[in-house]
Amino acid sequence: MSTPRSYLPVIALIAFTYVLGTSISGARAISLILLVQVGTVWYALRVSAGRRGLRVAATVVLMLALLAAAWNSVHPGSRALLAATFILGSALYLIAPLSIVGDVARRTTADRELMLGALSAYLMLGMAFGFAYRCIATLQPGPFFGPDIGDGDLADTLFFSFVTLTTTGYGNTVPAGNPGQTLAVLEALVGQLFLVTAVAKVVEAWRPKLWKRD
Repeated sequence: MSTPRSYLPVIALIAFTYVLGTSISGARAISLILLVQVGTVWYALRVSAGRRGLRVAATVVLMLALLAAAWNSVHPGSRALLAATFILGSALYLIAPLSIVGDVARRTTADRELMLGALSAYLMLGMAFGFAYRCIATLQPGPFFGPDIGDGDLADTLFFSFVTLTTTGYGNTVPAGNPGQTLAVLEALVGQLFLVTAVAKVVEAWRPKLWKRD
């Protein structure tokens, strides 16, 4: 069972957001996804005991996100508003990992919550870049993935994001130009840096009983 400050619900909320993003479409659907993101980030900040500055920044973005979601539901179809909704969603998923990483860094034992916290931050980074790609696809004049695939949908951009974050590189979906290509390079670098840092933290915190001195 999860503790009162467990990251397990955060992972469940991220997974739920991913399922929504890959199974529904339309402007009103995006607003629903954004509302779920708001709850996810709010809970993540609470679990990670985020600093006041992060909480204030998150509150401002949360208010803007709620306004964008509400307006987008009433007046769907605006590309600028849809892009704003995506970029606010990306910002939400970038704020929370900062707080989670701080909480994980303070932990001195490699317990379940350290693992779940690191996984939560990693998944949020993938979601953040996915929404950023969608914002670019909404605003730029040409097709994001080239003429064969076009802009794709949210499912395509989320898939591409996690493939890039993990540096798997299937190559079936590739940004046709900038700024998408530059953002993909940045995501790959962030993904590798995060994994190296996370593994180092786990190794540092992991102390088998047989290694401890009396």
